[in-house]
Amino acid sequence: MSKTVKPAAKPAKPVKAAAPTAAAAPQVKKVVLAYSGGLDTSIILKWLQDEYHCEVVTFTADIGQGEEIEPARAKAIKMGIKPENIFIEDLREEFVRDFVFPMFRANALYEGEYLLGTSIARPLIAKRLIDIAKKTKGDAISHGATGKGNDQVRFELGAYALMPGVKVIAPWREWDLLSREKLLAYADKHGIPVDFKKRKGGAPYSMDANLLHISYEGGVLEDPNFEPEANMWRLTVSPEKAPNKPQIIELTYAKGDVVAIDGVKMSPAQVLTKLNEIGGKHGIGRLDKVENRYVGMKSRGCYETPGGTILLSGHRAIESITLDREVLSLKDDLMPRYARLIYNGYWFSPERELLQGLIDKSQETVNGTVKLKLYKGTILCTGRESKTDSLFDAKISTFDDDGGAYNQADAAGFIKLNALRLRIGANVNAQRAATAKAKADKTAARKTAAKKPAAKKAVAKKTA
Repeated sequence: MSKTVKPAAKPAKPVKAAAPTAAAAPQVKKVVLAYSGGLDTSIILKWLQDEYHCEVVTFTADIGQGEEIEPARAKAIKMGIKPENIFIEDLREEFVRDFVFPMFRANALYEGEYLLGTSIARPLIAKRLIDIAKKTKGDAISHGATGKGNDQVRFELGAYALMPGVKVIAPWREWDLLSREKLLAYADKHGIPVDFKKRKGGAPYSMDANLLHISYEGGVLEDPNFEPEANMWRLTVSPEKAPNKPQIIELTYAKGDVVAIDGVKMSPAQVLTKLNEIGGKHGIGRLDKVENRYVGMKSRGCYETPGGTILLSGHRAIESITLDREVLSLKDDLMPRYARLIYNGYWFSPERELLQGLIDKSQETVNGTVKLKLYKGTILCTGRESKTDSLFDAKISTFDDDGGAYNQADAAGFIKLNALRLRIGANVNAQRAATAKAKADKTAARKTAAKKPAAKKAVAKKTA
């Protein structure tokens, strides 16, 4: 019985592979985009519309970056965004009051130098993205952070902590617009305006600015041995060009936060704005650092944090007279971990909140005034006082006659007790050394004896 032969199948037409975003993307109805109005986020806005076919809500925040944010509204409308879906907010006071000041109560420094200017802004932006998503019934958020940096982690950890089921769209991890040329071509194709400087080569750095700092990364700075040009710095004059006359300022503290400068009461954002102005004039707060990103690579960044540098110096000064020794020591022990939590994006984690509770409790007595002398990039504390909470007792600490307030003879017993373990250890080490020496001497004696020639045996003469 013969088999029926099926006709050969026609060769299949090549199928154009769908973009990974479209193929993998779940259905998204509405996405809230962190939108600056610049080239990158404008491209992202259009890309979200094209690839996800979803409604886009834009969120633009003023956190003190020094640029007008209202023009973002007109740009968003031009891109087809409904007026009710455009959110523009002034978050400067919230930023300093609820994020910067709590961090400075901990004296936080990442890897001993970085004042976390970019890191501390991200949880606030993540919080508002989620707030707006809930308000507008959005099911996704989007940001313009790259897949190589820390910001993607900070935005998304914050978002998931506040809205566990939210969908996060990170275009830089999905699209193929991975070169400047491709971005410009996309912008041209879709009629997105491109700044002339960006088209002719763009800025030599990637910058991030807020009320706490400005950071500079990328471009020529990717060579860690390259000294940046003098005109890169924007917030500070060079120490060499700073005034030849020092300036003394007085900071008033209440529960660890600065509430007045030179006796003038100010809000948190006003405090930081004023300190940026003063510090920048005196060349304070520049940093050139190679740091370890959370994703694993090393990165070189330059930072200007004039006001923050003054805040840190002043805070440590007021704590020096108002905090118990062991409380201060415990804070210093915990600080590097607290700083890493912020740098790595764990602001909304239970461990950071637990540490914050301990830190804030310690600040109940951190009240008083500090005088700082600012001169050509340096800060010198010239006075600190707390009329209500100072632990500095001049009667006890004086080198003059203290009238019996402190019995110096007590120090002998104190020292001997604290030296007890050292004396016991020294005695044991001495005994161990003596035993080892005796053993070595015995071994050496044996070797010496073995090297001597054997005595000749006397041979008895035979009698004739």
